[in-house]
Amino acid sequence: MKYADVAVKCPSYSPFCYAIPPHLNVHIGQAVWVPFGSRIVQGIVVQLGEIPSVNVVKEIDDVVTGYPLLSPTQVELAQWISRQYLSSLFDAMALMLPPGFERKLATYLRLSGDQSGLSLLTPEQGEVLHFIEERGRVSLKELGKKLGVGKAGRITDKLVNLGLVVRFSELEKARVEPKVIPYIKLVASKDDIAGEIARLKTTRAYKRAALLQFLAEESKPLPISEVRKRVNCSLKTIRALGSGHLFSIELVTVRRDPLAHFDIKPMPPVSLTSSQQVAWSRIEHNRGKSTVFLLFGVTGSGKTEIYLRALAKTIAEGKRGICLIPEIALTAQTVERFASRFPGRVAVLHSALSLGEQFDEWWWTRRGECDVVIGPRSALFAPQPDLGLIIIDEEHEWTYKQEDKSPRYHARDVALKLAELSGASVILGSATPDVDSFHKARLGEYQLVELKERITSRGYSPLPEVSIVDLREELKAGNTSMFSRRLLSAMKEALIQKEQIILFLNRRGTATFIQCRRCGFVFRCPRCSIALTYHSVEKKLVCHRCHYALLLPVNCPNCLSSRLRFLGIGTQRVEDEVKRFFPQAAVLRWDRDVTRRRYAHEELLSTFRDRKADILIGTQMIAKGLDLPWVTLAGIINADTGLNFPDFRAGERTFQLLCQVAGRAGRGVKVGKVVIQTYSPENYAVQAAAKHDYVSFYDQEINYRQQYSYPPFSRFIRLVYTHTNDKLCQKEAEKVSSLLLEKKREEMPDWNLIGPIPAFASRVRGRYRWQIIIRGSNPAQALSDITLPQGWTVDVDPVGMV
Repeated sequence: MKYADVAVKCPSYSPFCYAIPPHLNVHIGQAVWVPFGSRIVQGIVVQLGEIPSVNVVKEIDDVVTGYPLLSPTQVELAQWISRQYLSSLFDAMALMLPPGFERKLATYLRLSGDQSGLSLLTPEQGEVLHFIEERGRVSLKELGKKLGVGKAGRITDKLVNLGLVVRFSELEKARVEPKVIPYIKLVASKDDIAGEIARLKTTRAYKRAALLQFLAEESKPLPISEVRKRVNCSLKTIRALGSGHLFSIELVTVRRDPLAHFDIKPMPPVSLTSSQQVAWSRIEHNRGKSTVFLLFGVTGSGKTEIYLRALAKTIAEGKRGICLIPEIALTAQTVERFASRFPGRVAVLHSALSLGEQFDEWWWTRRGECDVVIGPRSALFAPQPDLGLIIIDEEHEWTYKQEDKSPRYHARDVALKLAELSGASVILGSATPDVDSFHKARLGEYQLVELKERITSRGYSPLPEVSIVDLREELKAGNTSMFSRRLLSAMKEALIQKEQIILFLNRRGTATFIQCRRCGFVFRCPRCSIALTYHSVEKKLVCHRCHYALLLPVNCPNCLSSRLRFLGIGTQRVEDEVKRFFPQAAVLRWDRDVTRRRYAHEELLSTFRDRKADILIGTQMIAKGLDLPWVTLAGIINADTGLNFPDFRAGERTFQLLCQVAGRAGRGVKVGKVVIQTYSPENYAVQAAAKHDYVSFYDQEINYRQQYSYPPFSRFIRLVYTHTNDKLCQKEAEKVSSLLLEKKREEMPDWNLIGPIPAFASRVRGRYRWQIIIRGSNPAQALSDITLPQGWTVDVDPVGMV
């Protein structure tokens, strides 16, 4: 007998051993049904063997699909993710499964036909039996909703034991299936059709005659919905015509194409500049298995054209590629560039697509029908066969790290492992590389390729001139506006010249908090440890962590005073102030509050690129790779919003954001200007950003990191425990800390602890949070042989400490 190691949906890092029945043909990567405790659950086959790994094994119940869903490379990658990020093996494999795949076995009940035990029933049991009889069959889940889960289980157990009811299992209905559309196709000869049209006209069946005439003039089958629309006829008319056996109805599977609404025109490759040619030659001649390039190019230096050349070369060699972008907001712009170069061969995968679109794109990719897959971090797990190239644009972005659920992987690190397993090359692109990435390039682990010159329609162009405004001096001069005199003057000049402006502030809302001027009361979220943000459009106070909201109160709930003060600013407040200063200007705001609708990102980008708006106000969404040729002025309202967070990466993030926002200006015909407003003009990150000087920033930052043993000179694991009771939360954190310290005393390993301490956001959604940071060259060894109880989350190599 053969045996299979199966990853089952449970917290285990290891697979479970099952025997393979003789009648089943099972392969690695195949989905199977296996008994797990009292349930039948889905699992994925990880390994096959002749010898069981345990003494007592159960048999695989059945296969879910008759073919493997995951390739051997994907299975190996999932095992690496599970080990690297200390997540369950099934969770790692679930990243790669087709959308809507997961289904459960539902328990149903029906009458057995035996009525000998009727006299033994209580009235309540009799009512349940009658309910099942009326419905024919009933799911246990439905009964649980009606009676309560416990009572439903007890009553059905009794009915089954008396032989009155049979319990059986069936698969739940699939959440998504291929889309099938009925097409109409003529099957009669031309003569028969002409005769039928004449006959219909003589009998005054003009609608049917017109329908048949229309179909006769079409060269190919058409969807029935399109026929009805173009001929303006009903289904009844089509059915009446069908009685003469003139046509057939065929069910055709169609792809739900997420790019159908794009007007994409094929574009030939553009000529490379001399600096691009040097960069491309280096990549072209040094490509090899698992080669990693760090493409370090200033904003507007033409990195995308290098990506396109690399992809074209990869495709010419019979391979395919994946291109990752940091935000869904960038999908439209990136897709336009890539789809125009590879028309009809680009797939898109991201969470904003409908489940049906995700399903179709996944299978379209799996069949090898697309050359390039584009999307945020999840697109890395697309089943792209013959993978030859992985591109990670804006590789420094922290959105490549999954933080909200397990496994908490970083797409950049997973991409490097996938490239190693598949023999693909990797291009990491950024104007402000991650400090860890640049450090590896300096050490020779990555090949550093530089693009030092900006390219615009004018040829080589200088980077925009940056001015730093000290907001403390503005206050001394009596200017209490959010706009400095220099920024206001630059905005007036740009509007007079019919140029576009972007204003950046990484905070949403109108006021960051509201305080009573009499007693000092601050409106806070009852479930989180943060103040509520005022949104003037909705006239609500909103928690940006749990989305709790309440209407703006008239009085202070503490002292009933009506003297409420609105403090702090957000993008809505900036929008209001811009309209007050420049009422004639057309203003757009781009943040999470206005991009919840489908296609909202594309609509905003299209509106601004078409110059239907003069000023674009936004959060970090507008700082990531947008190409806006008519923007000549970029204003940073407050550069300090992220500078003072208790996070060793705060300086790096501030520098990257400032440089990226500054990089949006001056990418067209005219030279750009940037105004950075700050209360910390002397900060090294602000100073380096103003000079567009990444290397000087890096040199200072890497010295700080080495001095305090921060990454890349060590690695972190962040443990966070949550509980509804603060004291119990603290107690559990101290208990685990004691276990770790005891282990450290016994083994004297190369790691140490920071904490336990309350997390920066000490309470979220009603749960208190305490954290422990493990720091060392291999901090995972601290957790070996330690089982963390439920409530703990493990984040390996966290990108944020707050």
